[in-house]
Amino acid sequence: MTNDAAENSIVALKVGQDGTLSDGSRTMTGGKGASGIDGNSSMPAGPDALFSQSALKVEGNWMVAVNPGSNTMTLVSIDTKDPTKLTVVGQPVDTMGEFPVTAAISRKNKIACVGNSGARAGVACFSIHFRKGLIPLSQSQIVFPINQTTPPVGPTNTVSHVFFNQDESMLLTTVKGDPMKNNTGFLSMLPVQKGSVGTQDTRSSPPGTAVLFGTAPIPGSKDIFATDASFGAATISTEGTPAVVHNVKIEGQKATCWAAISAMTKTAFVTDTAQDNLVEVDPRSGEILQNTQLMRGNPGYVDLVVGGKFVYALSPGSKDGMRKAYVVVVDVSSRPARPVQNFQPEGPGRSSMGMTAWM
Repeated sequence: MTNDAAENSIVALKVGQDGTLSDGSRTMTGGKGASGIDGNSSMPAGPDALFSQSALKVEGNWMVAVNPGSNTMTLVSIDTKDPTKLTVVGQPVDTMGEFPVTAAISRKNKIACVGNSGARAGVACFSIHFRKGLIPLSQSQIVFPINQTTPPVGPTNTVSHVFFNQDESMLLTTVKGDPMKNNTGFLSMLPVQKGSVGTQDTRSSPPGTAVLFGTAPIPGSKDIFATDASFGAATISTEGTPAVVHNVKIEGQKATCWAAISAMTKTAFVTDTAQDNLVEVDPRSGEILQNTQLMRGNPGYVDLVVGGKFVYALSPGSKDGMRKAYVVVVDVSSRPARPVQNFQPEGPGRSSMGMTAWM
């Protein structure tokens, strides 16, 4: 997602049989992008313009994308014969909050949810209609009292990632704390059943975590794998009171924030916005299996996605604009992981966020 302030758009790339990428299409969302404010420089943030994971998300033939500059979310249908052909369904819908940064879809419940991170922060959900688009579920609105502004100042003290658990019975949201201000982050859990979203969430702060960011549900369990920018990552049990099962300290990490799990390797991969590397972790034991220095010349990576034996990670470029946006393609079918392409797509720049895949 380009996240351009003038007009937001989705860039769809073609994936070859060998996993490599080529340009495909660009579809306008009908909304505007925006960047948060970097708490260190007081300037527009970028890379990591939204301080979040999953600014756009695919499930089945549906995709949702946030428009932080318009406080809206867009529903898009995907052509199964040509997945680069995207069609906006209905009109972008108000997210019932300010500065939406992360989105999720439940195919089972036919709903989409969004995380807002601005002055009106929280979560809101919508039913999915194949002609009308997104229809607000008014009872689903949950408010997070994080005392933010619009745009938010981050990356700490902002909404990180909204996602559904494995059986789609729960909507979870990670919210970052601020250790410098003794402000504790939390994990929000909201029950979902038959297209209906609960009216009250439960919130907890798993001991040992501080800046919870991107996450990935662990297949075959009720645990999740979550990054924490203050030390690396953790495996967290969501049964009963959420608790850290394994603490993964990544030596030398600067801002480990995004996570994805491979169905093929059954391992997790995390990226760092300030390092040109890819770290593989066994989420069931917490063991770091490899830390691959990609040496592609990219300053770091934000969102990533796994497709088959490949990991695709987005590098929005450098703060000064001298380094353009790239997507690195890494073969993770064996160790050491092997970079096979560093592709420069047309459209994305330093404010671009989000990475998802249609399979």
